[in-house]
Amino acid sequence: MKNKKVTVFDTTLRDGEQTPGVSLTSAQKLEIACQLDKLGVDIIEAGFPISSEGDKDSVKSISNAGLDLEVCGLARVLKKDIDACFDSDVGLVHTFVPTSEVQRTYTIKKSQEEVIQMAVEAVQYIKDNGRKCMFSAMDATRTEPEYLIEVFKAVQEAGCDIINVPDTVGVMVPSAMYRQIKDIAAEITIPIDVHCHNDFGLAVANSLMAVEAGASQVQVTINGIGERAGNADLSQTVMSLTSIYGAKTNIRTEYLVETSKMIENYTGIRLPPNTPVVGQNAFSHESGIHSQGVLEKSDTFEPGIMTPEMVGHRRRIVLGKHTGKHAVKQSLESAGIISNDKQLDEIVSRIKEIANKGKQITDADLYAVASAVLGKASSEDELIKLKEVSVMTGNILTPTAVVKADIEGKEIIAAKTGVGPVDAALKAVRDILGESNHFRLQEFRIDAITGGADALADVYIGLENEKGRIVTARSANPDIVMASVEALVNAMNLLYKREEKN
Repeated sequence: MKNKKVTVFDTTLRDGEQTPGVSLTSAQKLEIACQLDKLGVDIIEAGFPISSEGDKDSVKSISNAGLDLEVCGLARVLKKDIDACFDSDVGLVHTFVPTSEVQRTYTIKKSQEEVIQMAVEAVQYIKDNGRKCMFSAMDATRTEPEYLIEVFKAVQEAGCDIINVPDTVGVMVPSAMYRQIKDIAAEITIPIDVHCHNDFGLAVANSLMAVEAGASQVQVTINGIGERAGNADLSQTVMSLTSIYGAKTNIRTEYLVETSKMIENYTGIRLPPNTPVVGQNAFSHESGIHSQGVLEKSDTFEPGIMTPEMVGHRRRIVLGKHTGKHAVKQSLESAGIISNDKQLDEIVSRIKEIANKGKQITDADLYAVASAVLGKASSEDELIKLKEVSVMTGNILTPTAVVKADIEGKEIIAAKTGVGPVDAALKAVRDILGESNHFRLQEFRIDAITGGADALADVYIGLENEKGRIVTARSANPDIVMASVEALVNAMNLLYKREEKN
């Protein structure tokens, strides 16, 4: 398949409307069509014009928008449906009729001969009116193979330009899809297109097998949207064709992520983070050995033949409980934050401790932790070494805090009450210095880093001594009391260190 040219036929606008809970406005459809044109899609199925006047007007506006891509309209093998496509100014009419026994019997109640006659008449009518025609044998993969070939030969003789083989209920496996397309390609000379549904998660694999077997066109949707479990995903299909098979398409892959996000926004259907190619985690790494390898050479734990830049993505080093020093150091240095080995060890330790509590670490969390660690006195210079903090509070309890600390080798315990747990804890910290406590709290500020109930509390403290010297310190911790206590202890140690130097 190397260098084989594959046409990309996008049905997002038609299949998106068949997705439960999705309804797009005409303005949104036009915007999506323009984005698909920018992406480099060859053909879009803009809608089903006979379904409503609104849909017909929408398809017509897209047809007349001056796009480079080809605009297609969907029609049953009925004259009124086809006329609606003509009225919508489309250049390609996609007409379809059920061919499987179950659908012939229960949906249109027609014989095999009647179906062939309807198909041929529809194709002839489209061609007599000077339009291109694609014909679909609906439920082709459950249709008797000999009869399916007979139908396709009949429409080909009638002048059809493209035949479509839809796996309407998504029941094919890749090996069977390959054999079916191979058999059809041996009997048919016009281009073969496939439309695969994803009921068993095989839509992309079946589309690829079809191309291997002789299909030259694939029908896909952005983010794989569509009725039931959706359709073959455009980004996965195209990147597999491009990167694995070496096939050629007109898709400008650098716009894949951008287009995916637009469809997410308009449909309200959010992609799981682990979605291939365009998902948030597609090029993300947390594990120490993975992130270190990727930072040294991306091919170690990425495909290599597909890079984040190719699809409009970016590589992310995600920090968590599996994070190693190498990843943390690289993340800090990319933000201009330099630490020594001892500081880096403490930053890594804190990150792991926070992640072990189930918190997702963001860049903002990392920078807050790093600032707290880099802004504190070194352990050798610490007057106060915090050992333990306990707090009791409740609607019928007076908030009480007990703080245990090591001060110049001596263990000190202080207990205080306050108007709240933070106030009680800060009073207890100040009390452990006894008469030496001549500091004044000049500023106290708490910020939530990122959103959610598990957000880190970033506490900033300004502390002033009796001579007017001021130091600032901060700490970040999921526990607001601990963040406050750590920030105050950091500030007290820094002020103590400055007094010693003076």
